[in-house]
Amino acid sequence: MADTAKPANKSSPVKNGYLILYNAVSAVLWLTVLGRVVGANLTGSPRQVYPVVGEFCKWTQTLAGMEVLHSLLGIVRAPFFTTFMQVFSRYAIVWGVTGLFPELARGRGAGDAYSSLAYTTMLGAWAATEIVRYTYFALTLASGGRPPRALHWLRYHAFFVLYPVGISSEAYLIWRAVEPAKAAVGPLYSTLLFGYVALVYPPSAYILYTHMMAQRRKVMGAKASGKKTQ
Repeated sequence: MADTAKPANKSSPVKNGYLILYNAVSAVLWLTVLGRVVGANLTGSPRQVYPVVGEFCKWTQTLAGMEVLHSLLGIVRAPFFTTFMQVFSRYAIVWGVTGLFPELARGRGAGDAYSSLAYTTMLGAWAATEIVRYTYFALTLASGGRPPRALHWLRYHAFFVLYPVGISSEAYLIWRAVEPAKAAVGPLYSTLLFGYVALVYPPSAYILYTHMMAQRRKVMGAKASGKKTQ
């Protein structure tokens, strides 16, 4: 997801305080999502995840739409296009797939045991990613650019595992939604979902993944250069 830690220019105390609050609140919300996902699996099964956390996760993710505005208004230096792609892809899931076809996440009706498991792994990957990201940004801003080393390492390495888990889970859920969409919404929507997962998702996933790799190289390279000059 987008970088909400770097103000566009020299930040005012008000802007800095707002960004710290936004990131801190978002981190707590995603920690709640992860806690509910883990709890539902410990006390039941992946089929219990959606009833426990589905609506809460939908609105937690909806809040991330603020990041598109942050980028558009120049509050942060995050690139608008990649920010929009990241937020839209998740909106498509929580509103256009599991929001319309909750039986997929529940593993019932058009869903199956794999779709409920995919929903669980997707939320787990999303939540773990966002907890690290938002906590990193909040502490980076609050500390004047000196986040804990462990958190810095997680920020630029955890996505190697979490991104493939999340994107493959998302793709499976979209794929499973193609058939029920015909009857519930219409053939056109079904075709759009098929085109999205078959034609749009692969290049979008590549663009976002390489964007994160580029961010990692830039940050880790700058850190290595800083050590050499010390």
